[in-house]
Amino acid sequence: MLLVVLGLYARYGQRFVRESAAGRVGTGMLLGMLAFAFVWLAQLPFGVVGLWWERRHGISKQGYVDTIVGSFVGLGGQFLFVCIAIGIVMGLAGPFRRYWWALAAPVFVALALVFAFVQPVFITGLHPLRNPKVAADARAIARKEGVPQVRVKVQKVRKETTAPNAEAVGIGSSRRVILWDTLLDGRFSRAQVRTIVAHEFGHVKRNHVLKGVAWFGLAIVPATFLIALATRRRGGMYAPEAVPVAVFVLIAFQIATIPLQNIVSRHVEAEADWIALQTTRDPNAGRGAFRELAIASLNQPRPPSWAYVVFDTHPTIIQRIAMTEAWQQRQKSAVARAGARRSR
Repeated sequence: MLLVVLGLYARYGQRFVRESAAGRVGTGMLLGMLAFAFVWLAQLPFGVVGLWWERRHGISKQGYVDTIVGSFVGLGGQFLFVCIAIGIVMGLAGPFRRYWWALAAPVFVALALVFAFVQPVFITGLHPLRNPKVAADARAIARKEGVPQVRVKVQKVRKETTAPNAEAVGIGSSRRVILWDTLLDGRFSRAQVRTIVAHEFGHVKRNHVLKGVAWFGLAIVPATFLIALATRRRGGMYAPEAVPVAVFVLIAFQIATIPLQNIVSRHVEAEADWIALQTTRDPNAGRGAFRELAIASLNQPRPPSWAYVVFDTHPTIIQRIAMTEAWQQRQKSAVARAGARRSR
């Protein structure tokens, strides 16, 4: 469906270019916004089906109209990014017709760094962590993992969903650990919450957000090169009519690299799980937390291989539980070896 929409857009976009009086770069920006509006329309039916499933199983509390309107309003942020990106690319394509992509890649990496830094500012519904026991645990974990200056915030989401979640955001001085209030509603024990907090601080400790920008930098070079190559017959990115082709190539590249993106994401999440085990030294709480997360979000503990490759950004629940058991066995072996050495 997405390919059909982009094909129609590429066909009728040329007519728009001929009739537009917005100038070369302005026309390119308008075409880019129109392209992503079509992409949003192509994705909308799948989003509605996903919402239906979540409402049916009591995960989402959002209405269909509110979700569609909210998704459409969210296009404003995408349009802003699209305009900036197209303005940069078409500006560079003026003096550097064939080699703009080599200059655009580091510019986009710089923009990604700025976005990663300011992202926490735009997260709504945040308030301080008011649970004194969890707050004390979080401070102790932060000190143990060497990031005592990073604060923990709670995001109010219970009116929209029952699913629990947590995330680490920001880079440098903007780093934050964010817990959804659904994680603190009593379904998880204090020890299980401690494990999840330690997992998120593990992301902070290893600078995973910053490393994510680095991975983006590696991906943006071939992506911009392919866009430059595909748009040459239409005048390159100097010409507004090349924008539909650029959008198509970008989306195709993103879809093709989803399995690679998921491999990186699963490695990062597994690393944070291991750090949490090393910090809390409580594999039982880890197993309990993973089971509760699977039950609350209705995740498959052992999904089909194709679904794991295409959709899973985290290790499976079975894999995460197996890690806790492997860590526990490793600790028992270490204690046994230490005891053997002392008895000699």
